Amino acid sequence: MSDQNDQVIVQLKRVRGQLDGILKMYDNGRACVDIVHQVIAARSSLGRVARDLLTNEAANCTKERRLEDLDDILKEVFRY
Repeated sequence: MSDQNDQVIVQLKRVRGQLDGILKMYDNGRACVDIVHQVIAARSSLGRVARDLLTNEAANCTKERRLEDLDDILKEVFRY
């Protein structure tokens, strides 16, 4: 497994931990505002994972000269 894959796995596990924490907060009746802050943080983390995945794929397309694929990937990157 590559370093890039390892990094993505770490990021996704961190997000899973955030989601588990949000569930506990909800089950324990924590304040809505506190839960929403954590949901926003988890969503932001997922956005970073998506951006990193697309950035890595764009780099691979460039190396392999897959320019048609690169155009589609760049459009997705700029959405985040």
